[in-house]
Amino acid sequence: MRARRTLLVCLTACSAIAVVLGVSWFSIRPTRRGAIIAALPDSVVKEALVPEVTRIEPKTETARKIVAAAKTQIGDNYDASYYTISYPGGDVPTGSGACTDVVIRAFRGADIDLQKLIHDDMKANFRLYPNQWKLGHTDTNIDHRRVPNHIVFFKRFGQTLPIGTTGADLKTWEPGDIVEWKLAGGRWHTGVISDGISSRGLPMVVHNGWKCVEQDALDGWIIIAHFRFPRHQG
Repeated sequence: MRARRTLLVCLTACSAIAVVLGVSWFSIRPTRRGAIIAALPDSVVKEALVPEVTRIEPKTETARKIVAAAKTQIGDNYDASYYTISYPGGDVPTGSGACTDVVIRAFRGADIDLQKLIHDDMKANFRLYPNQWKLGHTDTNIDHRRVPNHIVFFKRFGQTLPIGTTGADLKTWEPGDIVEWKLAGGRWHTGVISDGISSRGLPMVVHNGWKCVEQDALDGWIIIAHFRFPRHQG
């Protein structure tokens, strides 16, 4: 009887470990030809949708269009898969995308095509961009959907702003700005600053890490960059 009870306990423990490992693998598994980022795991930040939001008016027409186009994506499913898309103006299937697709579509709302802009600059200055994918050449299907490429491009052509979320730094965050995060395990993430201010006094962010949401998540991960593009918005 004691041996049978011990065996049952062992089997139960092994099953639990298998479930945990399975969930972990599902949340980080790569997609065909590489995901942009892995889907975000369950977390306090993921669930911390804050309903008490104060709206502010974007300072420029460009920023207003960027924010409006970002918010139209709320509810889209997360999908970081590689797709063959048209160029320029190509897009992944409607109703889905990754974090970078939120940014790409937001800027297209202001008639700014990051697919073309990033491709043109990478083609002329390929050595300046990360080569961690070891492609050795540009790819109009995916280059503009990778966070590290966004960071290089915005550093070169956008306005680089403070990354702090308190004091004077907090005042630099404006609707239409871009935030770049580093997640656990070295993963990348990005989002668009919304026109909402949360009950904590922080700007809301529109981003897609499991689905596209507007969320009080600016300080939810390590902020590595804060950009405004174009430098001088109209």
